[in-house]
Amino acid sequence: MYYANKKTVEDLDVAGKRVLVRCDFNVPIVEGQITDDLRIRESLKTIKYLIQKNAKIIMCSHFGRPTKVAPEFSLALVVKRVEKIIGCPVKLAKDSIGADAKALVENIKEGELVLLENLRFQKEETENSPEFAKKLASLADFFVNDAFGAAHRAHASTVGVCKFLPSAIGYLMQKELDTISQAINSPKRPLVSILGGAKVSDKIGVIHSLLNKVNTVILGGGMAYTFAKANGFEIGTSICEEDKLDLAHDIMKQAQEKNVKLLLPTDYVVATGFRNDAEFKTVPVSQIPPDYMGMDIGPQTANTFSKAIRESAGGTVIWNGPLGVCEFPNFAKGTKQLAQTISETDMISIIGGGDAAAAVTQMNLSEKITHISTGGGSCLHLLEGMELPAVAAISIK
Repeated sequence: MYYANKKTVEDLDVAGKRVLVRCDFNVPIVEGQITDDLRIRESLKTIKYLIQKNAKIIMCSHFGRPTKVAPEFSLALVVKRVEKIIGCPVKLAKDSIGADAKALVENIKEGELVLLENLRFQKEETENSPEFAKKLASLADFFVNDAFGAAHRAHASTVGVCKFLPSAIGYLMQKELDTISQAINSPKRPLVSILGGAKVSDKIGVIHSLLNKVNTVILGGGMAYTFAKANGFEIGTSICEEDKLDLAHDIMKQAQEKNVKLLLPTDYVVATGFRNDAEFKTVPVSQIPPDYMGMDIGPQTANTFSKAIRESAGGTVIWNGPLGVCEFPNFAKGTKQLAQTISETDMISIIGGGDAAAAVTQMNLSEKITHISTGGGSCLHLLEGMELPAVAAISIK
């Protein structure tokens, strides 16, 4: 494993030192309320360790994708939850590298916590600006990256700071890397992969990589309509990547050649529009009306997919991407049925963030899942066999 020689937080002598910790507090908020605080909770182990070691802790994170400084993207929205979960007061700086951040850091005591304001209020963050990274690094003596959800991005706070500070990975990052890599490289078999989401193009590399490793691939979500069209079916107004039809054919052929079972939807819940209150009905894949769009897998498909999961008991399932339009309750049934089946089946289960993870959380099934990843994009990178830029940048032991 390429990260086995990377320093971890336990390799740093942090007592009395200022430690910059890249967290991922980019949590979903609806009407001012945090709907899922998994990312905050998962950061607790690293923060607690640093407190016990008498470090001076400077946390930093992005939040959303702001194009300018705006109250709706301020980390003031999450700082109270961070305090509650960690069980310590947290001082929120008014900026990330400005006068307020410097003043708070200058006066920080051992075991205290400061949270810098949203890193993305500075465009230099996503540009991986060396100047911004240097200023950020100047606040601390060490850097610990525990933001797995941002590990696939080469930003100033994930990659740039490593050029200016001794660095290490935190416990959350270590857990994610170990769990996902082991499931892919030395899994308990049979190994089943469930892939959803809107586009085949987003998952091309992942599908090709998985065809060399898995026993079964289950495809749903928006990408499945491209496969349906490639198989000669009319798909109405469903999402489709016309330029990927040959690729879909190639993937189906490869699966057959590699003796990988590839399961595609045989029926769909289709609707007259992209909204929850649209008129909808269930039809076979061969009978999608021209003025309807696919919104979810149908009950027959959900049963077939569930049967494949149950038949893989004792093995491993890795799931990335929803099987329907999960944000609409009428079209979340397929995803929910599969989540329920996985929770009831004795197997190693890994869910790669996003809507599938949200469905599991909403159904109170989290404790029955082996691992819910805090980073969908980073999880996809690992599934594809790619190196994560943020991990590659960490100091060698």
